Amino acid sequence: MKFNWGTGIVIGIIAFMVFILQYVIRVQLDACYDNELVTEQYYQKETEINGNRLKQENANELDKKLRFEISEKGIDIYFPEDFNAADIKGTVSLYRPSNQAFDQTIPLELSSNHMLIPKSRLVDGRWDITLDFTHHNTAYLKQQTLVL
Repeated sequence: MKFNWGTGIVIGIIAFMVFILQYVIRVQLDACYDNELVTEQYYQKETEINGNRLKQENANELDKKLRFEISEKGIDIYFPEDFNAADIKGTVSLYRPSNQAFDQTIPLELSSNHMLIPKSRLVDGRWDITLDFTHHNTAYLKQQTLVL
């Protein structure tokens, strides 16, 4: 067999294709390159954006604001003092962008206008917190990013 420019170019193209194919296969099969969606119901969440905007406006219009604070015990959530704790219904969602396994949703069961999420339930790093609740048939939504 005679080796010329045409043969070299064909061998180069085949070698390049083999390299790309083995790279694509390795990325698809290796667990460290796992591609997770932010949420499984992506399109459903997209349709809820307008409702969330109205809830956020309600939370921003409160005279006494909702507050998230980091303490030695964990994350403290403070509701307005004029709210009756028994009338507050909803959830606190803790989203960990770096690992879906740490995501949590905690139902609100309050005896006072203060809620503590213990540090033992959380790992250090970034957390996106979403407080979604109703009080006297008015919906509220507060989102904040905290770093422990």
